[in-house]
Amino acid sequence: MPEAEDVRRVALSLPDTTEKVAWSMPTFRVAGKMFATLPEDESSMAVRCPKEERDELVLAEPDKFWIAGHEAQFAWVRVRLAALEDERELHDILADSWRQAAPPRLLEAYPEVGLPAAD
Repeated sequence: MPEAEDVRRVALSLPDTTEKVAWSMPTFRVAGKMFATLPEDESSMAVRCPKEERDELVLAEPDKFWIAGHEAQFAWVRVRLAALEDERELHDILADSWRQAAPPRLLEAYPEVGLPAAD
């Protein structure tokens, strides 16, 4: 089961990512734009997610994903770390969020980040 330090390590492994404390919690940013946070007790993380996909995720896997009340109007979803299968899933979720925040220059320089692995 991934923990807060795994979130930090994986997030910071993504290109041009920095950590900054905001609202008394760690936030992770690509080129200055936030793509993940470790809220309150660090048992979950918040990541970018288009609202349409977010609603589907929450309905499909309510033990893993939920929408915090104060984030409902934004394209963010919470992820329970204890519900993640492994570090690969953690990486995939963070990389997907990173892609949503990364500027075009980074998406062009790192086209493989956040895309599904070829099996």
